[in-house]
Amino acid sequence: MKTKIVAVGALFALLLSGCKKVEEKPTVKVGLLYSLTGAMAQSEIPVCDIERMAIDEINSSGGVLGHTIEVVQLDGESKPQRFAELARKMLTEDKVATIFGCWTSASRKEVKTVVEEDDIFGLLWYPLQYEGLEASPNIMYMGAAPNQQVIPAVDYCLRNFGKRVFLVGSDYVFPRTAGEMVKAYLSHIKGKCVGERYVDMECEDFSDVIKQIKASKPSVILNTLNGSSNKAFFAQLKAAGIGANKIPVMSFSVSESEVSYIGSDLLEGHYVSWSYLQTISSFHNHLFVSRFKKRFGEDRVIGDPMEAAYIAVYLWAAACEKAGTFNVEDVRMAAKGLTFDAPEGSVTIDGENQHLKKQVRIGRVNAKGLIDEVWRSDNLVKPDPYLSTYAWAKGL
Repeated sequence: MKTKIVAVGALFALLLSGCKKVEEKPTVKVGLLYSLTGAMAQSEIPVCDIERMAIDEINSSGGVLGHTIEVVQLDGESKPQRFAELARKMLTEDKVATIFGCWTSASRKEVKTVVEEDDIFGLLWYPLQYEGLEASPNIMYMGAAPNQQVIPAVDYCLRNFGKRVFLVGSDYVFPRTAGEMVKAYLSHIKGKCVGERYVDMECEDFSDVIKQIKASKPSVILNTLNGSSNKAFFAQLKAAGIGANKIPVMSFSVSESEVSYIGSDLLEGHYVSWSYLQTISSFHNHLFVSRFKKRFGEDRVIGDPMEAAYIAVYLWAAACEKAGTFNVEDVRMAAKGLTFDAPEGSVTIDGENQHLKKQVRIGRVNAKGLIDEVWRSDNLVKPDPYLSTYAWAKGL
């Protein structure tokens, strides 16, 4: 009897020991750095949601290099300088292995100065399309370069709507730089920029902009507004009698998430340029959307920046596994050339500039608030952030 009790006790101790080992599984910290408050929160919070979904999926499959991913999430408050402060904190105090974050180019450029410091040397995974003219060794660019979004969209507009273009955007680096690119390209292809306005990110009064639009009689409006100001712009545009059937708007920062916030009644018939659309008809994408809705609710939608952020988490995990370490330089080198079967289709990290090779899509907003594909590139488009293959862009 005594022997039996000892044996049972030993077994119980062994089970406890096993439980303790599970509890003591090592962790690796990653940073999620987005705006949870301020003008950009409406766009950035969904990106955090889907990155947490990706992290939970990876953790459920065993984690990365035997480590459970632990999230450190901080609020950039829609203030670029705050992003820099928090990136420094994440890397020096929280000791994160990498950062997933930023939406605006202003916040990315602030974080760029931090991750590039010799005594820090961090790695940022950036999920947004942007103005290009950059290729930092400390940033992985998951969104579209200008030749994967802006240039194809201009081509589509001139083919389908006409050559008179009006530019409206938020007053910071991405819209202004994209505007200069568009004007240079229009001069090359005999289009015409008939007006150009940049406003504060939180602008709610577009009366002067709309007066200028009416006076200039454009064929199409190219929209690089970001954040909550988009809702005011489209509401006032419609109130002024300017609908999609009269002057279509091609937007570069309005995805399904923004359509949900702005309202399909204001956006129906207008256009967007992205690589991912929730309506992509593929088995892989259907599963992706289904998993997301099961977790967050049937009313939630997925836009391109969210899908790019999801891709980022999986590519980082794959690069760590390939490198056999969380060391930034080793992970960065291992990431070059990695391919991922994403919901948008296959994507590959270009080893030359750390941007993704991906397809380009043009979509039109429908009455249900989703975006229907109206055009896509035949193949993956190689990223060209400096537009080095375009002669007209030499002076940019």
